[in-house]
Amino acid sequence: MKTTFGEYIRLLRNENELTLTQLAAKLNLDSANLSKIENGKRDFDEKRLPILAEIFNLDLTEVRNEFVTDQIGKKIYETNCTKQLLQVAEEKAEYRKTLKEKVI
Repeated sequence: MKTTFGEYIRLLRNENELTLTQLAAKLNLDSANLSKIENGKRDFDEKRLPILAEIFNLDLTEVRNEFVTDQIGKKIYETNCTKQLLQVAEEKAEYRKTLKEKVI
């Protein structure tokens, strides 16, 4: 999905006809913080992903994927990564998988 995680939350909230205050209460946040999250001024706390998934009756893996891809995209943007740098990062991720497999 081509949205930030905050935009994703706003989309879910609007589709489910919840106000900012209503969703914030369900997430144990104040509405000002949720507004900042939706507007990209603050990051969503990863620990709240299971609650978010439950509120909207979504698969936690799907919600986590949205969160993680947004975090990766943000880091790529902030560091102005080149395609070569991303390729090396992907190779390192694959290498980490082999290390994990050796431990098991």
